[in-house]
Amino acid sequence: MALDGIRMPDGCYADGTWELKMHVTDLNRDVSLRVTGEIHIGGVMLKLVEKLDVKKDWSDHALWWEKKKTWLLKTHWTLDKYGIQADARLLFTPQHKLLRLQLPNMKHMRVKVNFSDRVFKAVSDICKTFNIRHPEELSLLRKPRDPKKKKKKLEEAEEEALELEGPLLTPGSASEILYIGPVKGSIYSSPGLYSKTMTPTYDSRDGSPLSPTTAWFGDSPLSEGNPSILAVSQPITSPDIVVKMYKPQSLLDKAKINQGWLDSSRSLMEQDVKENEVLLLRFKYHSFFDLNPKYDAIRVNQLYEQAKWAILLEEIECTEEEMMMFAALQYHINKLSIMSSDNHMNNSEKEIDEVDAALSDLEITLEGGKTSNTLGDITSIPELADYVKVFKPKKLTLKGYKQYWCTFKDITISCYKSREEAHGTPAHQMNLRGCEVTPDVNISGQKFNIKLLIPVADGMNEIWLRCDAEKQYAQWMAACRLASKGKTMADSSYNLEVQNILSFLKMQHMNPDPQIIEPITTDINPECLVSPRYLKKYKNKQPGFVRDLISTRILEAHQNVAQMSLIEAKMRFIQAWQSLPEFGITHFLAKFQGGKKDELIGITYNRLIRMDASTGDAIKTWRFSNMKQWNVNWEIKMVTVEFADEPSLAFICAEVDCKVVHEFIGGYIFLSTRAKDQNESLDEEMFYKLTSGWI
Repeated sequence: MALDGIRMPDGCYADGTWELKMHVTDLNRDVSLRVTGEIHIGGVMLKLVEKLDVKKDWSDHALWWEKKKTWLLKTHWTLDKYGIQADARLLFTPQHKLLRLQLPNMKHMRVKVNFSDRVFKAVSDICKTFNIRHPEELSLLRKPRDPKKKKKKLEEAEEEALELEGPLLTPGSASEILYIGPVKGSIYSSPGLYSKTMTPTYDSRDGSPLSPTTAWFGDSPLSEGNPSILAVSQPITSPDIVVKMYKPQSLLDKAKINQGWLDSSRSLMEQDVKENEVLLLRFKYHSFFDLNPKYDAIRVNQLYEQAKWAILLEEIECTEEEMMMFAALQYHINKLSIMSSDNHMNNSEKEIDEVDAALSDLEITLEGGKTSNTLGDITSIPELADYVKVFKPKKLTLKGYKQYWCTFKDITISCYKSREEAHGTPAHQMNLRGCEVTPDVNISGQKFNIKLLIPVADGMNEIWLRCDAEKQYAQWMAACRLASKGKTMADSSYNLEVQNILSFLKMQHMNPDPQIIEPITTDINPECLVSPRYLKKYKNKQPGFVRDLISTRILEAHQNVAQMSLIEAKMRFIQAWQSLPEFGITHFLAKFQGGKKDELIGITYNRLIRMDASTGDAIKTWRFSNMKQWNVNWEIKMVTVEFADEPSLAFICAEVDCKVVHEFIGGYIFLSTRAKDQNESLDEEMFYKLTSGWI
């Protein structure tokens, strides 16, 4: 009698083999194989395919261990090394599966994504498919649930209304086919994606691909469809679309949205993402490197769309004047987008004009951009000296500004009672390193205030500066912003910052000359251009009157931007978005060590902010430049940050895995290492080292 058929009490056979149960997802079929612990994963898959005897390309398939949530991708490892025994159940399933991605423009695309890759790599591949440079700035986010919506039918109707089913986008095809085990090597052959010497591939006027773009996309599936669709802004067609979208009502709601960011160091399957699930592709890190209209039409458009929706859904605060400026830019972009789609065939062969040359200096970098202008005299540090009104608020007092002669040297403001006393001892002195700088401007009211929160041992000192005119405000505001980063006015970005502030103010001016304002037509739909908050302001008025009133204000603001090209208007919209006080702050609910209540931790590209959960006011700020190290106690989920010259910071994350916060800090540190003179290929291992915590 043969021993190999005798089964022992532990489930193994007398010859040392045992049954391994597997489920083949493509065939919906269960299969059992007689194996030993010494057989390697590649051998298991080979035996499985032979037993199935189905003619099919199995090269993309791999084994997934459900119980452990692990891909068995190391085909040379044995079952024993993986710890797989007879009680394990494995899935034999494709690594590439369908996802429905909602892009920043709120449209959906069906894309095949590698569910076995780490999310960081998967996003990089998605961005290559979509021709978006610098994929390290984006990531995937689970769709936030609106607590007010209880019926799934409403959500389904919303998705259907926003659906844009383009061609099925597959990130290339495997050029190196291995019969067993995972696909090796790159699956893209799109040339020159990160080349510094590449020729412009987009029309500088409307952002549409020029004729050589087919070569740019190579064999990407986008070349089979319409590659320009992602670079074109599509106007909101109905106010109902805005009404149905989820709007965070408070800072706590904003913090809850950030619970949904996927872990970049783990795969989609490890995070329970299902095939055909809807995920949001968003710019996660608000640090936009080398944003160049020549090569980034799709990236610029998607960034503009994310900014547009953030303002319309009130995810970021802005004043009424700013809202009208954003509405005017949006209206202008909508008009030009329609015109460019009609006229592009006639204009695409024209030479790139001087607008393109000017836009080459409109780069948004980590520190706000650099221009090709000469730096001037670098042997001396510029200074500011002028009469400025200063106010230091105290409890139960009104804002009583007192005028001082103020000098701004290096990163310090000195206040004197008069100009004649400027050589003596100042009445007040403020070092602005690490401070919070917030604008408080009302153009129509001629109010130009700067709010400073200056770090001290027990929190922040609040100081307000009031300027008399736009130019003075722009100079002092730019100097304050640089000083908060530890930089002086000798920095090359100072003049550009002043010009950007002046440009931002100019766009908010009203031009109520009825002779130059175009008549109100049906193509203006204020409900699609203005956030609901400003529509409610006129709730007691008749709907027709409100529509005409807001439309008139938008057309007045439009006069300031009417001469801009399409790509310039999008860039200006993005820059204006970046100028808002709340821009780039990602909120998380946290309990600080020694604190008695839940507060907020805000993370930006260069600092951490402790914030009041109800008001959003900054309590204390810490700059990354002053940070020595950060650690996580994974058992109690506590994040600890140590600084060079101040006490360490410790907090426990509430309602979110501390890994998400850890990744935001490490991600911004990673982005700060980018430089134009380096190879533009991504150092993935460095990203994982800074963000993963345990790898």
